[in-house]
Amino acid sequence: MNIPSATKTHLLAADPAAIARAAQVIRAGGLVSFPTETVYGLGADASSDQAVAGIYAAKERPTFNPLIAHVPDLAAAQRQGVFDGAALWLAQAFWPGPLTLVVPLAGTATVSSLARAGLASVALRVPRHPVAQELLRAVDRPVAAPSANRSGRISPSSAQHVFADLAGRIDLVLDAGPTEVGVESTIVSCLDPHPVLLRPGGVTRAQIEAVLRAPLTHVSTGCADDQVAPVAPGQLVSHYAPRAAVRLGVLQPRPDDAVLDFAGQLAGHQGPYLDLSPAGDLMEGAAHLFAYLHRLDAAGAPTIAVAPIPMTDLGEAINDRLARAAAPRI
Repeated sequence: MNIPSATKTHLLAADPAAIARAAQVIRAGGLVSFPTETVYGLGADASSDQAVAGIYAAKERPTFNPLIAHVPDLAAAQRQGVFDGAALWLAQAFWPGPLTLVVPLAGTATVSSLARAGLASVALRVPRHPVAQELLRAVDRPVAAPSANRSGRISPSSAQHVFADLAGRIDLVLDAGPTEVGVESTIVSCLDPHPVLLRPGGVTRAQIEAVLRAPLTHVSTGCADDQVAPVAPGQLVSHYAPRAAVRLGVLQPRPDDAVLDFAGQLAGHQGPYLDLSPAGDLMEGAAHLFAYLHRLDAAGAPTIAVAPIPMTDLGEAINDRLARAAAPRI
């Protein structure tokens, strides 16, 4: 894969003038990082193979791993994908918001084959962040936007995370402060009669099942090999990884560990220590997850020891990201 040559990356506060400039950059085929309610995305014109190739190059992401196309509303999504039954119910219930739906490709679709990794389906999301909404309406075409980090690394929950990882590789970063949800969108496949939860995220399983009035099919745990083509984004086993090793479910950390705690279970550790939520609030924990992984990784400890985290509600998404962070690096 060709790594992009050095370019000047502009970091701009996300005011109307900067958003208009970012839209011009995307329409011209450039790369812009912008905030969503989940994490910062790396956006390019989803209808242009050349622009999409720039995302894969900047991230060093395998081209068999499809991208999510972002649009401003359901009407725009329906020009790209087919929304029947469950897909329509879920879109109406959770959009705009942190839910991605994988649906059959519509005959009017403009999302490039490269963004879809050659699949006959498309992953679509309508984000609710006001900056993302304003940008998408200004671009007026689908924007392919995975998380704005090099492939396999920790996802960015701030513009500073993006700049530290991708400066010199992309054109512009829109800074609107830290993200709200802190973990990526939930991905649900609506290609079969029974929807499948492909990746837990900002919308919980319970919320989705309440709309469907039926249980979701079992979560896909991802590709067993990072060289096996995934059917949707976010499926590679080794993902969201810091440079340090990660150990999960730790009740007795080692002295040289950095500790990522939850609800004070490992309080008193003498080394680098952060608690996702001293109160045991999973929403707070999700919002802090990637930022705290960045901070602990920067501390230089060989291992990040993670306390047990409940699997309920947003805990499912937190544990999914941590399991991928702890997976063997391929």
